[in-house]
Amino acid sequence: MSKLSSQICNQISSVFSNPTDPYPPPLDLLVTELAGVSRRSARVFLHGVGREGIMLKAFTMRLFHLGLSSHLVSDMTTPPISSSDLLIASAGPGGFSTVDAICSVAKSTGAKVLLLTAQPETGSCVKHASAVCYVPAQTMANDDGGDAAAKGERPLLPMGSVYEGALFVLFEMVVYKLGEVLGESPESSGSYDHVLFRNYGLEMLAVSFS
Repeated sequence: MSKLSSQICNQISSVFSNPTDPYPPPLDLLVTELAGVSRRSARVFLHGVGREGIMLKAFTMRLFHLGLSSHLVSDMTTPPISSSDLLIASAGPGGFSTVDAICSVAKSTGAKVLLLTAQPETGSCVKHASAVCYVPAQTMANDDGGDAAAKGERPLLPMGSVYEGALFVLFEMVVYKLGEVLGESPESSGSYDHVLFRNYGLEMLAVSFS
């Protein structure tokens, strides 16, 4: 099990060794854009489909923990987007009809659209993007099995798993770096108590009064 987990982690980690030129490094771009959202007291909206959407949902929660006004587009309580806000959308293979539509609407309001994708040159979503976050990983658009298929072996991470795993790792790096920028790290704030309260606020109050 240890060997298999190492192989999978190494495959995902290798994504971050791939060049992203002429696009900016994904980590730097996301931290810069999200820090800007925080500075201007704006909101960040996140959208993706399938397993990409699950990664973005987890990221939305962590951004909330850091004190940002973060919202999943699909949630019932999500407010309207405005020109000062940021939409982060993911389309690993380059385009999905629903992601295209959401990005188009956000762009029409004047909001900034940051697109996460592995296909920045050929995808249909990129025309709506104000900024492109290039994650150079395998998706369903180029799922040829790679070296494993050439050797007649079963791929460790099929379809879009490499891209989806890379998103998870990228988002964890963003949370770490953004926490430093916003002064939300334990070193700068003394503890994570305030972060825990954002997560369990009502539950913590209920316990304190019980």
